[in-house]
Amino acid sequence: MTNPEGQISIQKAALTAGLALLALVLVAPFAELYVYPTLVVPGNATATATNIGAHKGLFVAGLFAYLLSFLLDMVEAWALYYVLKPVNARLSLVMAAFRLVYSLVLLVALLHLVTAFRLLEPSDYLTGFTGAQVRQQAMLELYTFRMIEHFGIAFFAVHLVLLGVLTFRSMYIPWPLGVLLLVTGAGYLVTSLKPFLFPDIPTGFISFTFYGELVFMLWLLFRGPRIKLTP
Repeated sequence: MTNPEGQISIQKAALTAGLALLALVLVAPFAELYVYPTLVVPGNATATATNIGAHKGLFVAGLFAYLLSFLLDMVEAWALYYVLKPVNARLSLVMAAFRLVYSLVLLVALLHLVTAFRLLEPSDYLTGFTGAQVRQQAMLELYTFRMIEHFGIAFFAVHLVLLGVLTFRSMYIPWPLGVLLLVTGAGYLVTSLKPFLFPDIPTGFISFTFYGELVFMLWLLFRGPRIKLTP
């Protein structure tokens, strides 16, 4: 079924969203769960600088993995807009806009990783600073990246909540998926607010809420291309 404007069909949009999520599942963890924690030692600027200096290729690969994941988020926002547009066009647009804003915020955050990398590279512009000062400044850039990232996740959490509401209200996507996405959105919101409001409270249990988006991805890939809208 093609929308009235003759643009992408809901089935193709669902498949595109599923494929984009699949690519995100492969790319994002490489940067977020492997490269960053492997090279960055919290509170230790010297060890972090040593790690990055010894594994420059890995750090750059992580930068490009982050970049690709943020671009994929933009594709995901566009595709999900068309998937949920039949439910409520305006709310679907707002839902997609929150994910787009999230992507743009994280692209800004990525610049701080680039700056940290450049600070640790030999340069004539840094001759007036001691090695310790440069390392501390690079660590500050890495910390700033993390803080902006957590701020951006708040927009992503709202996106997931709206996505859950639209999915729950749709007649062509199983309503339990909407509930899962609402729970996932709440989990991301807690993760986003933790560093600012309750940094010392353990929230490890929240990690179990993140699987909702993976279940939604599987549905998009295997059932999305066969969506049928009732007249």
